[in-house]
Amino acid sequence: MDKRTLGKQGLTVSALGYGAMGTAMGYGPADETESIAAIGKAHDLGVTMFDTAEMYGWGEGEKLLGRALAPVRDDVVIATKFGFTRSFGFDSRPEHIREVVDTSLRNLGVDTIDVLYQHRPDPAVPIEDVIGTMKEFVDAGKVKYLGLSEADEATIRAAHAVHPISVLQTEYSIFAREVESLFPVLEELGIGFVAYSPLARGFLSGAVAFREYYDANDFRQHIPWWAPENFGANVAIVDELTKLARGKGATLAQLSLAWLLARQDYIVPIPGSRNPSRVEQNIAAADLVLTDEDLAAIDRIAPNGGIGGRM
Repeated sequence: MDKRTLGKQGLTVSALGYGAMGTAMGYGPADETESIAAIGKAHDLGVTMFDTAEMYGWGEGEKLLGRALAPVRDDVVIATKFGFTRSFGFDSRPEHIREVVDTSLRNLGVDTIDVLYQHRPDPAVPIEDVIGTMKEFVDAGKVKYLGLSEADEATIRAAHAVHPISVLQTEYSIFAREVESLFPVLEELGIGFVAYSPLARGFLSGAVAFREYYDANDFRQHIPWWAPENFGANVAIVDELTKLARGKGATLAQLSLAWLLARQDYIVPIPGSRNPSRVEQNIAAADLVLTDEDLAAIDRIAPNGGIGGRM
């Protein structure tokens, strides 16, 4: 698989990464054996960037990813995040960051975290203090690169002034395009971009279903794309995109991932699946070439993304 460079500090990863949230939370019950097989399949097919977080199962997701990648640790980039409380509040106090990062190192079974993100900005803690604390781990050799997630322009600029930020991670897909307004500042500062939920939390997977189909603890119970007043319109968008994909001999998911790869050469989508076969299908998107006509057609079909918003 082709490589992409994120930031100016030396971080190079596969064009497609793997998002591991679903192995621990968010999308109903998971099977550990299948999840580990899916992670292994991703690596076998050239994926080198694997993304997790403290919040994903409160350490269980990190432990699973660490076990799965232990045999190939030196060949991969492992990213994790801090900043949530168990009640889903924010906590980026320096003492909390230090506690979480040391725990993440143990959970992952590694000496160094390749990419450390602040999971969400904490309005109670100045970003300068957050990045200053993260920098301590870089200086100690426990973290290689720093990242932010769902940060705005002012936060990005203030953070980058304290220590170089290599990557911003934010939701981005054909259905969720708001982050495009930040691309100019990323280009100005030389920061890469990781697109999480690149298949719109499954709406662009080719297997979307009514809310009633999903587990009661599934995130999609609360996302406006699935609301009864929006669902039909979004399915109509998906139907048109699927026709376009079939005309290219591709799946809807492959078209959606190829669209992201075509947006900018500093974008790395991180689709996540617990199914090894679906992982293989997703990774094939790296070889799908979209023409200018294809990209224009996607803009016509979904000019404003999905109906109802992403949260």
